[in-house]
Amino acid sequence: MDKNLGAELVVNKVSIKLNPFAKQFLTRTVVGAVSSLKGTENIRDMELYLERGDVKLVVNGNELSLTPFPKEILTNTIIGLVSSLKGVGKIDSLKITVKAR
Repeated sequence: MDKNLGAELVVNKVSIKLNPFAKQFLTRTVVGAVSSLKGTENIRDMELYLERGDVKLVVNGNELSLTPFPKEILTNTIIGLVSSLKGVGKIDSLKITVKAR
């Protein structure tokens, strides 16, 4: 993973402030999970949207079509990670943006 990537998190349309450890952990987890998918080589920027069980993933400007299995893995991984963060309650929607710094 490129060490110059950083993530921003929005939950229920509210930006979540992340300390350096949480930001790096979120970035590495999301990029690691997504980079295992076909068509996600050399991630420079990425947006992951999750709302009511639906996942939208855009990598390097290209929206990826996901089958149910990767959708479920991404959903469960991201919800598990984000829900454990301080200040995050019930998650109705979230957006994770990863960009090169």
